[in-house]
Amino acid sequence: MKILGIETSCDETGAAIIEADKNDNKVKLLSNSVSTSLLLHAKTGGIIPEIAAREQVKYIIPVISDALKGNKIEGLDAIAVTVGPGLIGSLLVGVETAKTLAYLYKKPIIPVNHLIGHIYSNFIENQESEEIDFPAMALIVSGGHTDLVLIKGHGKIKWLGGTRDDAAGEAFDKIGRLLNLPYPAGPHIEKLSEKIAKDNYRFPRPLIDSDDYDFSFSGLKTAAMREIQAIEQLNNETISDICFSLQEAVFDVLITKTLNAAKQYNVKSILLGGGVSANQKLKEEFESAIGSRQSAVKFFVPAKNLSTDNAAMIASAAFFNYKEVPWQKITANPELYFD
Repeated sequence: MKILGIETSCDETGAAIIEADKNDNKVKLLSNSVSTSLLLHAKTGGIIPEIAAREQVKYIIPVISDALKGNKIEGLDAIAVTVGPGLIGSLLVGVETAKTLAYLYKKPIIPVNHLIGHIYSNFIENQESEEIDFPAMALIVSGGHTDLVLIKGHGKIKWLGGTRDDAAGEAFDKIGRLLNLPYPAGPHIEKLSEKIAKDNYRFPRPLIDSDDYDFSFSGLKTAAMREIQAIEQLNNETISDICFSLQEAVFDVLITKTLNAAKQYNVKSILLGGGVSANQKLKEEFESAIGSRQSAVKFFVPAKNLSTDNAAMIASAAFFNYKEVPWQKITANPELYFD
């Protein structure tokens, strides 16, 4: 089965083709094309929805054409598209394009929840050659979301908790702005932290000991802001120290909550997804924490190019959660969440 995926939930315009076999559940990535308006948003320190949507209108057809190289729409089995959550203008670009293609070429269309798509980036050409066993725990961590979900099987997802305020990536961006770091700040914070070995600031770990699986990073943001404002003049060493301590605080909360949930629900696999999952230090600290607990749980992180928004994950999610919907009934839902 070949599926064309289309992703336009935020500032990326993505199209990809995956090939999968229901007999072995292997997902092979045939093409993955992404165009981003990130450089435009970096100038303003954040995403401007109207600019993102205009750029997507410009690039949606070229991106799909690029993904189709060597393939014809007539030879595809289905079209998958992100219907939410996201920016309404951006979502409409992808949804209306997918509906048009489905109508013209008489192809079934599968609507996909963007958040679930991030989970299924882990099922694409798994390099470890290990199968993801259920039940599994998934942590979705990005600029807009920090959610912990239990996956009992394909199509059987239970939301356990999420952020009450700022998402982890959002906290990085806001504190990065205070440190005069470029947008998005996450990759710069990771880079500046690499040569630091000591947590000098020991920022608070909000809700780390709570008896639920919710997250909150606004208090951490406030604590970091106070430290930054108290410094008369920031220098490279101080900024690096703050970045390291910030990462340690955020990662400590993410890992502790995830591993506690994994133990409670006796899962066999832990999956990361979302842009922050591209952080190498987060991966290493997860692996270290799992090892220190002598846990037999298997740990999965998508390839870096599949961590940020992309259409391959949308096609993968559609394959494992295949549910055709008439194109006339497909609508964009910017508020879509977990049921």
